Amino acid sequence: MFKKRDNIKEVEEGKYLEPKFDKNGLIPVITTDFKTGDILMHGYMNDSALKKTIETKEAYYWSRSRKKIWHKGKTSGFIQKIKEIRIDDDQDAVWISVDIGKGASCHVGYRSCFYRLIPLGKIKNTKNLKMKFKEKKKVFNPKKIYKDEPSPTKL
Repeated sequence: MFKKRDNIKEVEEGKYLEPKFDKNGLIPVITTDFKTGDILMHGYMNDSALKKTIETKEAYYWSRSRKKIWHKGKTSGFIQKIKEIRIDDDQDAVWISVDIGKGASCHVGYRSCFYRLIPLGKIKNTKNLKMKFKEKKKVFNPKKIYKDEPSPTKL
């Protein structure tokens, strides 16, 4: 779908989008809030999701657990409106900056998927390493929004 990668100089410093998808056809995406710079989530896109994101100016991802493209916020109403899309130097990672208004990006109900802090320092017991919640309050109740839909989290 996108231009074929055939020249390192063009990939690294050229003007054409030549994304490198992994063996599963996916490229990792970091999503941040365009106002605060906070990291909201990490996901993946396949070529169709990336194309749709570019064209619609709304975020689409590939759900590895559901095995399909998903329009982020379609169910919750917290659509991620694209403000900027960047790609790294070797075009194998994408960074999108979005506006979610007063909404959330985490299916658990928090504003960001990165709502817990891992403590730094000497680890006494890796099985009892307690995290600290950086976000104390959920933006929405996932049970009300997603009803009987199964969690995308897999054990």
